[in-house]
Amino acid sequence: MTRERSFKRLVRAHMAKTGESYTAARAGLLAAAEERTASRKSVLITSDAEIRRRTGRGWEQWFDLLDEWNADGLGHRELARRVADELGIEPLVWEAQAVTVSFERARGLRAVGQRADGSFAVTASRTVDAPVDRLFDAFVDPSQRARWLPDGQLSERTATKPTSVRFDWADGATRVNVVLVAKGEARSTVTLEHARLADADAAGEMKVYWRARLTSLKAQLEADHAPA
Repeated sequence: MTRERSFKRLVRAHMAKTGESYTAARAGLLAAAEERTASRKSVLITSDAEIRRRTGRGWEQWFDLLDEWNADGLGHRELARRVADELGIEPLVWEAQAVTVSFERARGLRAVGQRADGSFAVTASRTVDAPVDRLFDAFVDPSQRARWLPDGQLSERTATKPTSVRFDWADGATRVNVVLVAKGEARSTVTLEHARLADADAAGEMKVYWRARLTSLKAQLEADHAPA
């Protein structure tokens, strides 16, 4: 008996969840990936059009190929290596990881937000109307940090002014990594990753937490640096 392709299994699972027809479920699944900025729960890293543009194959073609390799029996590193070899790139390049992680999510081998080692990570970001040096100081200066992170438990590990800071969180079991980018003299962005989280529940909790904290940081810095 011909083995049903994994992408079709993914569509049928979506059908069972939503009660939609196959065509509607397939369209909805791909649309979720198209709008992944607004819907981070999509199992697909990016849209069908984008993965086709960057790799020469759409998602259904990739899933068919990976099924031929019996990819669900391969570990993450081996699967990423084989995808990379197929593309003529290194395994850590975005395209190889996008295909590998999307397949692992679709087959239930990895949850959204889960890393290859089984831990989880979440990210949050904000654009702030303040110079990047001020944004950097708001993280590394304990007195400034306490204004927007009063209950925070950050212990600085390394810092490269004004572009990045790495922290231990609480007892050091998890890490908080911060990347800062200048967008002009008076505008900058912060992207924060909280990594090594134990499970999806912890990841969901910290996602909400960091969004709120960065919103507070943005409000305070913009109030401080608003024109008189």
